[in-house]
Amino acid sequence: MADSTLFDRGMATRRAVLGNGHVDGATARTTGFDQDFQTFITEGAWGSVWSRPGLTKRERSLITLALLAALGHDEEVAMHVRATVNTGATPDDIKEALLHVAVYAGVPAANRAFRIAKDELAKRKEAAQ
Repeated sequence: MADSTLFDRGMATRRAVLGNGHVDGATARTTGFDQDFQTFITEGAWGSVWSRPGLTKRERSLITLALLAALGHDEEVAMHVRATVNTGATPDDIKEALLHVAVYAGVPAANRAFRIAKDELAKRKEAAQ
């Protein structure tokens, strides 16, 4: 059973970071099979951890990018690069986080993440023009 306060706070944070379009799409694709998982990530990741006051959304965004890059989760790296437009993290911030990935998780992981980030940032620039 969902904790409505945690879920509502999580949904608000999720929307603030990922944007309404992404969240609306994820919600529309939810089925009975993954409903519990969607509730879990909304409450646990977004309602609990991402909503804590100890770090800014920008700082959490950069930590998240570094972890996802280190673990090789390419689709999530791309999504969170796109989300930086909402968190205040700049392309220079992303670059610095990925340089840390190179040192602590390896050059191949950082190389892959840099490629993904460059692609996503280029798409953002094209869309802005």
